[in-house]
Order: sequence, then C-alpha cells, then structure tokens
Amino acid sequence: MKISIVGTGYVGLVTGTCFSEVGIDVTCVDIDVKKIENLKNGIIPIYEPGLEEMVVRNVEKGRLHFSTQLVNSLDGCEVVFIAVGTPPDEDGSADLKYVLDVARTVGKHMNEYLLVVTKSTVPVGTAKKVKDALQSELNNRGVNIPFDVASNPEFLKEGNAIDDFLKPDRIVVGVESERGESTMKKLYKPFTLNGHPVIFMDVPSAEMTKYAANSMLATKISFMNDIANLCEIIGADVNMVRRGIGSDSRIGNKFIYPGVGYGGSCFPKDVKALIKSAEDYGYNLRVLRAVEDVNDDQKSVLFNKVSKYFNGDLKGKSIGIWGLSFKPETDDMREAPSLVLIEKFLNAGCVVKVYDPVAMHETKHKLGDTVEYCNDEYETLIDADCMLLVTEWKQFRMPNLNVMKKLMKRPLIFDGRNIYDVNDMEAAGFEYFCIGIKKV
Repeated sequence: MKISIVGTGYVGLVTGTCFSEVGIDVTCVDIDVKKIENLKNGIIPIYEPGLEEMVVRNVEKGRLHFSTQLVNSLDGCEVVFIAVGTPPDEDGSADLKYVLDVARTVGKHMNEYLLVVTKSTVPVGTAKKVKDALQSELNNRGVNIPFDVASNPEFLKEGNAIDDFLKPDRIVVGVESERGESTMKKLYKPFTLNGHPVIFMDVPSAEMTKYAANSMLATKISFMNDIANLCEIIGADVNMVRRGIGSDSRIGNKFIYPGVGYGGSCFPKDVKALIKSAEDYGYNLRVLRAVEDVNDDQKSVLFNKVSKYFNGDLKGKSIGIWGLSFKPETDDMREAPSLVLIEKFLNAGCVVKVYDPVAMHETKHKLGDTVEYCNDEYETLIDADCMLLVTEWKQFRMPNLNVMKKLMKRPLIFDGRNIYDVNDMEAAGFEYFCIGIKKV
C-alpha cells in the first residue's frame, strides 16, 4: 500500500514513520527544502525518543521517502494525509490556509481515486471545506475522478508518540462512504491485529472528538491547579487530596497533578479554537473559558511565590531555572510556562540562569541572549538566590542536595511540579515551597 503524508512537522513525521514501520510505502512531503534534505540524511527536526532511529531504519529499507513535490507522490497513491500546520489566528480560530492549499493541489493533479484524510487538528466542518476545494479543482479541469474525504485525528503525547501510534488506546476515523471506510480498515489492519480498536463515526464527530479530548484533559489540569491554590489558603495538602480523588475510578489519577499550567502545541491552541468555534455558532463555552483563565494565571504562580518571599524586591536576584520545555521528553517550547516565568523575572531586574536537557536550542530561538544558558543544572545554582523546578525531567528527581547547598547563595527551592518531599528538603536545610501545600 502506498500513501503520502503532507507536512513533516511533529504529527506528519511521526505518522509517516510509524506507517512505514509496519511495511507501508510512505512519502512524506514538505515545501521546506532544507528540512527534506536533512531528513534524507537522517537529521530529525524535532526531539522525540526513538524517532530518529526509526526514520533511519525505514529510509534504509526503502519504505520511507521524503520529497518537496506532492505531485510526484500521487502516482499510485491510495491515501493522502494532510498534516500541515493550523496556526491560531488572532481570534483563536484555526487557520486552514495550508490545509486547503494541499486540497487544491491534490485536486489539480490527481488522476485516480484517492482518499484524502485530515490528520491536522481542525475545527468541525473542515472536511467539508477540503471536499469542496478538491471538487472545485476537478470541475475546473473538467474531469470526473472519484474521491473521498475522511478525518483521522491524532492523539499523540509528545515524549511517547511512537508507542502512542503503534499501540494506540483507540483510532478515531470519520468517514462518509463504505469505500473510504474500507480503505482506512486496510491501512490500519497492522494495528488492529493486536486488538487496538478503530472507532468509525461520521466526519464532524471525529473532528469534534479531537478538540473535546484535549479540552477535557486541559480542564482536569486547570481544575486541579485551582484546587491546589485553595489548598494553600485553607491549609490542606493537595497531594493527599489528589490521592483521595484519584482513587475514584470515575475520576482516575491521570492529569490531576498540580503544577505551573499546561503548554505545548495542542492544549492551548485547541481550547482556544473550540471556544472560537462555539462562538461562531452563537454558543459560549463557559467552562473552557474558565479553564483558560486558570491556566493563564497558573503560569505566574512561581513568580508570585518568589516575589512574596523577597517582599517584592527582586532586582539583582539570581534565579536558577531547571527545565524549560513545556513537559519532559520533548524540546517543544510552544506556550511553555517557563517563558512566562522568565519574562516576569527579567522584567523585575533578575539575572536568570537556565538549563534543560534538550530544549536549550529552541529556547535560544525564543529568548536570544536575555538569559544565561548553563551546561548542567548545577551550574544554574552558582550564587543563586533560589532555584525553580519548572519541568520534571527524570535527571532532576534525585539531585545532590549537598552540592546544591554549597553552590547556592541561600538554600531556597520553589518546586513547580511537586517532585520533592517537603520533609526531606527541610531536613537537608532547604527552605522549600511547592504547589498546593501551605507554608506555615
């Protein structure tokens, strides 16, 4: 089976590589010439555990190809996935320009039946726009070539994307014809052999499922952060509360860890897009507006704690920050809480020293030379007035407390992910603040 994936960003590259891993002939297409040349040479544009090795292996086996020419990849192709970016407009809506550009290109050059599948996260109604764009180009050519449009939203977690694709919780597919459904069943057969379910539904429902899923997870995060803030005020321990509610099977223990807010390429963008979509239909998603407000406030929670500790006098203070990416196992800095924190500390006149195992390069693209980039986490602590744990990388879980104490100007830690034990920290001579536990 031969397929094409248009867009070699996070979703497109992971999707194409994983399909090639099960024996499908895949061509990944992108207009970025340098990116395509790099991929042909095994240079991966993103950090994702296991991806580089899988790309190299399948290129060598002749199952995975990279090209800048979509037209050349259509010959003999059965399925075209659209996995290009859908950046948010100023009003929060998803910009479909690139999605529709791909649809028009396919319509101009296709010569036999094709199933065109939206893999990008797109609002309800996008598949209809893709279908209209395709049909318009075919009409302009004066040809009658059959095609179908489907929706196949991705549910990949950055840092665990390979396993998520190869061993999915579920595969959601929106189709409008028996032929489209049959083609998608054929494509996903290698995955369903191990019992992973494919859930077929109508196209609008599939488009909505993606937004609803991410918005529900974002809601759980903001809810728990709101509860954590209240726990600090009334003297409850949010870690105990989390264990208490997480044991309820109706709630579950995932996405109820308090912290410094969610970020990344999905949750912020998708929550905004769903709110805007509802607005377009005259409906106000009040819960999601609150989710967004809580998250925006939560990104400042560590700054507020530090400012309170120093009675608002932060000028000249040295701040050591551990972790920059929005979550571990990725170099993604999009909407990262660390960026909000760093901006606030810089505006307050602080010296900010940072370290992240993989996201330093991406951070430099965003912050330039406004912060000091360190070679490891301990270098950030030299003469530091305090340390902030922002991203819970595994290597930060068991630090050498004696070394930290010797390096720092004062032994003061603000833990934005609650990964340390307050008793252990205080026994080691540190002043320790975290999320959702009142400091007496």
